[in-house]
Parts: sequence; structure tokens; C-alpha cells
Amino acid sequence: MDRLDELQVFLAILDTGSMAAAAHKLRRSPSAVTRMLATLEQRIGTRLFERSTRRLSATGEGQRLATHARRLLAEYESAMCEYQAGPPQGLLRITAPMVFGRRYMTSLATRFLMRHPDIQVDLVLADRNMHLIDNGVDIALRIGALENSGLVARELGAVKRITVASPDYLGRRGEPATPEELAQHELILGTAVRGLPEWRFGAAGSEQVVRFAPRLQVNDVEGVLNAAREGFGIARVLSYQAVPDLQAGALSRLLTDYEPAPLPVHLVFPSARHMAPRARAFVDFAIEEFTQLQAIH
Repeated sequence: MDRLDELQVFLAILDTGSMAAAAHKLRRSPSAVTRMLATLEQRIGTRLFERSTRRLSATGEGQRLATHARRLLAEYESAMCEYQAGPPQGLLRITAPMVFGRRYMTSLATRFLMRHPDIQVDLVLADRNMHLIDNGVDIALRIGALENSGLVARELGAVKRITVASPDYLGRRGEPATPEELAQHELILGTAVRGLPEWRFGAAGSEQVVRFAPRLQVNDVEGVLNAAREGFGIARVLSYQAVPDLQAGALSRLLTDYEPAPLPVHLVFPSARHMAPRARAFVDFAIEEFTQLQAIH
């Protein structure tokens, strides 16, 4: 006997108030409904209804079981509907870096939700790479070379690592023409991603490495950009992080001829073969949104 079926019968009796009414509602014979209730009560080891001549009333144990049964059946229906024909639905958990998430992924998620009204999105913005399976994440956006983690990846575009400074700073200290001239300047080190205090310029195989001892280091990119805007020195950030300041003229882009190769931007997920329809829909939507961009910025 299907035990979910038993719970459906139990709830039908509770809702209608009698076994005969439950049998009529479920299109079953009264004897079948009576047997299923008796089997359920025997399995649980307690009475689920107080019987009277007119109506059945749930006992305390029956009321508690009803709460669990309604939740269990609702979750079962939701899970089954997700894999049946029809629009994708359910909860989708996505993670992305903080600034990229605020600037791109939040608006992308809202446009996606407007297209798919039966999906919910939990967007987690964090500058650390979350383990997808351990954290229950469906999709992650990653910037840079991917580790050999077994994840499936779809490329969205690319960003660059750029060097910036404020017009005020450049007016006082001059603009460096080559990476070597950075030794004569104040450099602001971003430490959100740990590493040596050095900046690399040029393509792989012909890199120029500038090592320095910064007077200011900041573990948050907004802090780095703010220090650069204030005219303290020269900063290194990802291109999309500086877009508003570059467009507003608050920062200028330096050493463009020496910029390293672009960094790829990927969506990664555990498996394409067993991908939930809602996750597949989001990946396809994101690629559609970014497909016309040679680089994200």
C-alpha cells in the first residue's frame, strides 16, 4: 500500500468529517477507506480520530499528524511538478562575487523572475568561492581561470584587470608611461584576494612584474576605489568594478597597452545531465543576456 496514499485518505477523512464522505471525494469504496485508516492507526500505534454517530474528530495525535502530512504531500507535489511538462518552478540558489552581483546579477535575476513567475531565486553575494554541493548552491558565477573541480562551465564573457587613478592624482604626480614607472608612485593594494604585493602586466610569457611595499592596502574593492577617487594613489581593479567611475571621469585608465589577457567569466554548476529545469532556464537566459558582449566591461 502506498503510504502517501494513506496520508491522502487520512486528510480526506479529516477534511470531510466522515469515511463515507472521504470515500466519495476520493472515488473509493467506503470499505477501502476504512481499511486504510485502520492500517495507518495500527502502524502509528494510536487512534487518529474520536468516533461519534455524526462526525469523526481528530485526536491530538491526529492533529499533529495532519500538520506533517499536509507539509509532506505539498513538498511531494512540488517536487513532482518540477520534473513534469510545464514551466520551470521552485527555488534556485545562485552565488556571485559581491560587486559583480550588485552590478549585474541582481538585475539579471529580477528580469529572469519576471519571465518565470513560478521560480524563486536566493542570490548569495560573496567574494569567496562557495562549495556548490556543500552549500546547496545550484549555480555560481566565477571570474578567472577555473580549477579542475569537475564542475560544468558555460562562458558568459570576459573582464580585464585594469590600472586606474584620479585626474587629481595624475595632475599632481604625472601619469606613468610604463609599468616600471610605477615605482615612483603611491600604489593602493587590494587584498580581497590574497597574494603577493605585486602587479603583473603583459601577456603570459612576456610578463612584467611590479613588486612594491604599499603604504595603503584595503581588503574591499570599494575601499580601494574610494582611496583612488580621493587622489591617494594608483589602484588595480577588475574592469567592471571601475565602470561608473570611468564613465563619470572620477578615474582614468592607465597603461592600457600593458594590460594582461582578459579573465573569463563563467557560470558553473555540478552537472548538465541531471540539471533541474529552473537551473537550465537561468543558464540559457544569462547566456542570452550576455551574448552580444565581447567583454562584460
